[in-house]
Amino acid sequence: MAAAAAGLVGALVLTGCSGDSSDDSSSTPSASSTSTATGGSGSSPSAASDGLQGSWLATTDGKAVALVITGKQAALFTTGGSVCSGTAGEEAGMQMIHLKCTDGTKTRATGMVDSVSKSALAVTWSGSLGKEAYTRAEGGKFPSGLPTASLGS
Repeated sequence: MAAAAAGLVGALVLTGCSGDSSDDSSSTPSASSTSTATGGSGSSPSAASDGLQGSWLATTDGKAVALVITGKQAALFTTGGSVCSGTAGEEAGMQMIHLKCTDGTKTRATGMVDSVSKSALAVTWSGSLGKEAYTRAEGGKFPSGLPTASLGS
């Protein structure tokens, strides 16, 4: 189980640091996808605050969730195969995240950041998922105290 979570973090680090590449031969979606979701407002968010930037990890419903925010771009990966990309930033005085998932799920389509600190992020997603708490991943390493033993595959 921990190996699956470690693989997820490895993929997270690789996609978070991949940059722009002129080789589009890969069929695997990446965090640098040009597709964005802007939500119902029709306006693009301004860049996410520095506190929101980075790699965030959570365990929800027995699955590892990795959220990466760089500039205005956001990507989310879950064990089980969900890969989502979109935008993160300020809209009408609130920090918002808008994602579109390759598998068509809308569980994390729109999220409002409730709080962000040096080590923790709380997001309320519209729809049935509700609140989700994340811990910052520093340097591609698991944060201490992350419950990895219960991760699903």
